[in-house]
Amino acid sequence: MLEVKNLQITFGKHVVVDGIDFSVGRGESLAIVGESGSGKSVSALSILGLLPKNALVEGEILFDKQNICNINNTQLQKLRGKKIAMVFQEPMTSLNPVFSIGEQIMETLLAHESITRRAAKQRTLLALEEVGISKSRYNSYPHEFSGGMRQRVVIAIALACSPDLLIADEPTTALDASTSLQIIGLLKRLQQNRGMAIISITHDLCLVPSVADQICVMRSGKIVERGEISTVLKSPSHPYTKALTACVPSIYTKRKRLPII
Repeated sequence: MLEVKNLQITFGKHVVVDGIDFSVGRGESLAIVGESGSGKSVSALSILGLLPKNALVEGEILFDKQNICNINNTQLQKLRGKKIAMVFQEPMTSLNPVFSIGEQIMETLLAHESITRRAAKQRTLLALEEVGISKSRYNSYPHEFSGGMRQRVVIAIALACSPDLLIADEPTTALDASTSLQIIGLLKRLQQNRGMAIISITHDLCLVPSVADQICVMRSGKIVERGEISTVLKSPSHPYTKALTACVPSIYTKRKRLPII
């Protein structure tokens, strides 16, 4: 479905993504992992053409064999939300504080679907229930929700038009462990029900086995390792991946008891 070939992104003289390649098929899940500043989010934003004007994007981003780099803004608008959707890092900045959550979901439907407002509202109510929010909260505003609930609203907006590909950029950032697991479980359930592909952008290796089957490890704008999740995490070959996995605590590791001072 999506194939990225020799992607290079430059801001002025600074190369932030240096010739990376990755792909994801229908129904598949891919995790792109790396530290802050490695180029993960910039790569994801380039897929939807959301980078600022001073960004130079070279290479190919093929979605259903169409090179996204060569299409105009009108064509991109039709693609965003309808075929490819994105869940951004911070839900509070993704939502408009002066519109109710119901209105914001409806806005996506009315922009991409040829339906009446009445039909759009019915689909909005179904979308809310699908992500575990009562339809009675249709007229509620973003500030009336917790962080986890706002993340569910953002997911409902992203999935309103049943996209073929969902890009989740740090979908559990700033959430507690319990809420993070709920959001990950929700994404996996929705993926299975809809058969869509998911690209997860994260720096949290603990969540990777729960969100993806394949993994790409990025460092300084390059992919240094890729492969099956189980293979890469259990037997990493690149020194950087080894360092990342070594930082992950394990409750199964026998630890030396420290003396009580």
